[in-house]
Amino acid sequence: MIHIPVSRWGEPYKSMEIDKVVHFASGEPLAEVSRANGGLIERDMRHAKRAREVLREIPIPELINRVKKAADLYVEAELPLGDGTQTPDQFVRMQSATTGLPEHMCRFNMKKNHFVLNQMDKMLDALTRGLDLNILSRGYGVEHRGVPVSYQVQSPVLGMVLPSNSPGVHTLWLPIIPMQVGLVLKPGPQEPWTPYRMTQAFVQAGIPKQAIAIYPGLGDVGAAVLNSCPRSLIFGGTATVEQYKGNPRVQAHGPGFSKIILGDDEVDNWPKYLDMMVDSVFINSGRGCINCSGVWVSRHGREIAEAIAAKIGPVQPLPPEDPHSALAAFTVPNQADAISAQIDQDLKENGTQDMTAKFGARAGEEGTL
Repeated sequence: MIHIPVSRWGEPYKSMEIDKVVHFASGEPLAEVSRANGGLIERDMRHAKRAREVLREIPIPELINRVKKAADLYVEAELPLGDGTQTPDQFVRMQSATTGLPEHMCRFNMKKNHFVLNQMDKMLDALTRGLDLNILSRGYGVEHRGVPVSYQVQSPVLGMVLPSNSPGVHTLWLPIIPMQVGLVLKPGPQEPWTPYRMTQAFVQAGIPKQAIAIYPGLGDVGAAVLNSCPRSLIFGGTATVEQYKGNPRVQAHGPGFSKIILGDDEVDNWPKYLDMMVDSVFINSGRGCINCSGVWVSRHGREIAEAIAAKIGPVQPLPPEDPHSALAAFTVPNQADAISAQIDQDLKENGTQDMTAKFGARAGEEGTL
């Protein structure tokens, strides 16, 4: 079985404490992952300044060229993984097996990450509104409008406490390295694959290995990353968002609350927006933070709900390797039943109606649906 070590600024470290990453359905162990701890992270953060220094030795345009090369390596190459290697197909199968996401969705998310890396010059141009990127290296300069500006980095590294639900969120941290800031990554317990593969693609493309550290582990490891890094980003539920509300050191990404609002001027034309509404709710199996959580209308509510239900309700669970599989499995025991029970409670208390009920059971275990 492959062993995935802690990566301490590019140096592998095998911990005495090991976590197994298992297939969500069969329980088959797929890899062993060394577990980091808070003390280890605190010691390693003494070298955080070096992560930025090694990146500043490389001009930003050259870093952009290297991450573009990394984009192709990420989707095409057999890359090192722990004490073994991993092909793109193996990556997809393992990611699907531990996250419950159908394999074709895993491939789709790989393409999203590739697109961001391959278009990094355009991404940074959009993020900085056309700023001369050399100003970020110097810390000062003049904008294209002739306005003197100064930009000072607030942290030599960005800490990332990553989720396990959707690999698409990794696009958020990909621009960090080209901006000459190091990365401290705490992978999701069920999705260590993307951080490790992306890091290896970076290193193979010429990004200094000292610029990235990866610390697998449990909740205490995530807390240590947030406490040790001057600037961090975390994904979590409402409780996580509330915990870090108002904390300038931490940017918290919680559950999505995206809405579709059909105004009075267009609500009568709702059929032409039906496919867009369905995709907004259901694409990527509804796992994305930006998936739509509600459709707000002033009239035609029942008709719209019935039309959306008619498209989503008949969808059946299929094996993850099936190219038509549209539903991702819940990998945490009893999670699906708990969500279904919450829906039943809301239906009872609010007097609303489940428009998909006529299409069959809402939840069930493998082999019962």
